[in-house]
Amino acid sequence: MDRALYGPGGFFVTAAPSEHFRTSVHASPLFAGALARLLVRVDEALDHPEALDVLDVGAGRGELLLALRRATPAELGARLRLTAVEMAPRPAALPEDVGWLRELPREPITGLLVATEWLDNVPLEVAALDPSGTARYVHTDDSLGEPLTPPDAAWLDRWWPLHPGTRAEIGAPRDAAWAAAVAAVARGLALAVDYGHLADDRPPLGTLTGYRAGRQVPPVPDGSCDLTAHVAFDAVAAAPAAATSSGLAAPTLVRQREVLHALGVSGARPPLAQASTDPAGYLRALASAGAAAELTEPAGLGGHFWLMQPVGLSDDLLGCKS
Repeated sequence: MDRALYGPGGFFVTAAPSEHFRTSVHASPLFAGALARLLVRVDEALDHPEALDVLDVGAGRGELLLALRRATPAELGARLRLTAVEMAPRPAALPEDVGWLRELPREPITGLLVATEWLDNVPLEVAALDPSGTARYVHTDDSLGEPLTPPDAAWLDRWWPLHPGTRAEIGAPRDAAWAAAVAAVARGLALAVDYGHLADDRPPLGTLTGYRAGRQVPPVPDGSCDLTAHVAFDAVAAAPAAATSSGLAAPTLVRQREVLHALGVSGARPPLAQASTDPAGYLRALASAGAAAELTEPAGLGGHFWLMQPVGLSDDLLGCKS
C-alpha cells in the first residue's frame, strides 16, 4: 500500500486526486469558507500573531490553501503563512509564496494544521484469524501470512478485537501519523477531517478499497488507483496524549454536519417568495443551499468526522464538545 500510493510512480506522486475522488474541498467553496471562519477563531484565541500558519497535510494540488486565502478577511489574509505537505511535485501554477514540503516541517507552527482525507490514505495492514484462532496478516491475494507482531496484536486487542470470520485494519500507523502532526503544532489547532468509525461500529470485514476516475475499484496495489480505508477515530484521537509527556487539552470529535452548522453552513432552501422579487439572488441562494446540503448530508460528506486537537489553547472553538 505504501509503495502503491507514495513510492516511485505511486498514485499520489503522479495523479491529481481531484480527478479520481470528490472531497469536501472539491465539492463547494462553502467548505473553505467554513474553515476560514474557524481560522478567524483560532487567530483570536492566539491573540492575532504577526504570522498565522496554515499547514495543509495531504494538500493535493494546494486547492484548499488557495480557497482559504480567498475566503479569509483581508487583514488576516495578509498575515497568513500557507504551506502544503504533499508527496507530489510542486504544481507549476502554485503562487510562489505558498510553501511546499514533502514532510512535516521541523519547526512547529503557530496556527492551524488541517488534514482533509489524509489519514484514510496512511498505509496499514489488514488482519484476520486463522482456523486455530491465531491473528495473522492478510496478503493482497487474500491468503494469510505471518502472525501479528506484539505491538500490532496489542493495538487490535485494545481498539479492534478480532472474531472468527471478521477482518480488522490495524490503525497504529494512523495513530502515529496523527501524533506526529499534532506535535508539529506549537500553539493552535490540529484538525483532521475524514470518514471513519468508532469501537461500537467497526465494519466486520473492514473498509479497504480503491478509487479510480470517480469509481470504486478493487484495492489492487499497483499505483493505478487510490487505496483507502476508513479511520478508527477513537484510536487516533487518543494517540497524541499517549505520545507526549506534556499535557494536551481534550480533543473534540464531532460529525461534519454539526460542525458546519456551527460555522454557518446550512442547507435550508431560500424562501420561495424571493424567486419573484429577486430571481437571480434566489437562484444563487438555491445553488448555495444545494452545495450546503451535499456537505452536510449525514449519509455522505456530512457524516465525516472532525477531530480537533487544541495545542496550547483551552477554548472549545466551536462550542460543540464531543
